[in-house]
Amino acid sequence: MPIHSKSAIAKGDGDFIIDDVRVADPEGDEVVVRMKAAGLCHTDYDSLSWGKPIIMGHEGAGIVEKLGPDVSGLDVGDQVILNWATPCLNCFQCQEGNQHLCEQNSPVVAGANGYTPGHARLDGSVWKGKPIERSFNIGTLSEYTLVKRSALVKVDEADLNFSAASIVSCGVMTGYGSVVHAAKLESGSSAVILGCGGVGLNVIQAARISGAGMIIAVDINPEKLKMAKQFGATHTILADKADKQLEVAANKVKSLCDGRGADYAFECTAIPALGAAPLAMIRNAGTAVQVSGIEEEIIVDMRLFEWDKIYINPLYGQCRPQTDFPKLIRLYKKGSLLLDEMITREYPLDKLSNAFDDLLNGKNAKGVIVFD
Repeated sequence: MPIHSKSAIAKGDGDFIIDDVRVADPEGDEVVVRMKAAGLCHTDYDSLSWGKPIIMGHEGAGIVEKLGPDVSGLDVGDQVILNWATPCLNCFQCQEGNQHLCEQNSPVVAGANGYTPGHARLDGSVWKGKPIERSFNIGTLSEYTLVKRSALVKVDEADLNFSAASIVSCGVMTGYGSVVHAAKLESGSSAVILGCGGVGLNVIQAARISGAGMIIAVDINPEKLKMAKQFGATHTILADKADKQLEVAANKVKSLCDGRGADYAFECTAIPALGAAPLAMIRNAGTAVQVSGIEEEIIVDMRLFEWDKIYINPLYGQCRPQTDFPKLIRLYKKGSLLLDEMITREYPLDKLSNAFDDLLNGKNAKGVIVFD
């Protein structure tokens, strides 16, 4: 029998409502997940204005509720983390090892946000008598959601903190993977992180886990710099809003790094004007990483590339979900990866408006919606 699920629905005009959605029984390789927690980030707020109704949410963890007849490797009651960049494992990019760039299923690479071919059927969720898309094909801001088996990673951990697990599948993975997979940061090296929000904090702790000798955090918010130290920053620079291109901050970075600049620099601000800023922070032959996913035209002074500097723009930390998520949970259980400390506040679904206000006002490192 279909399940009726309280869900957060973006109306497409900048607003949202909490309303009832009918979630269909799973068919084929589909799975119904009872959500336990869903992380929030700016992408969720952006989805309010995507021009169409959509079930919101793209980070989350929950428990398997129902299984389609073709599902293998999962049982009802299993704990799972949901993954928005679902690999098909058969296309050119998946065969090349780039599962995060799947040409068939990725809502970023393959097409528009929401439903794409190869995912759980569009009519799997019905609102007001009409099929409704799920954000990034998973729609985690809902009591229940219907997804493909390939969107789920099983987590065999006793007493799993679902709030902590819920944030692994976007901001944590993006920050960690950008350091470990994309930059391949070397032990003993120096790194500067521009922006100490949720993603930036995960870049900082990934640099710490990787053995960076110097980790320099840059932000305009002194409270965020305090958190940066908690997550592993060895030095902090309080930037000035008037320093539009962070030129003053770059000079301070260089003074800390023997006048040359850092070995690595990571842009985590999502401010288009700062897209090229990490290039000014690194030494010759250093590596600049644009983590936040800026997707618009900017003007770049090519002299910033002198000499032999590398600039990369990885997606989702080059995620391999079935390998990376269990590894991140193990690091969390070991105490190396700080997740509980990142969750500033938890909210029930009907307080989503408050959660967005705190997100936009910079009060939270990470806010999480929790379900009964």
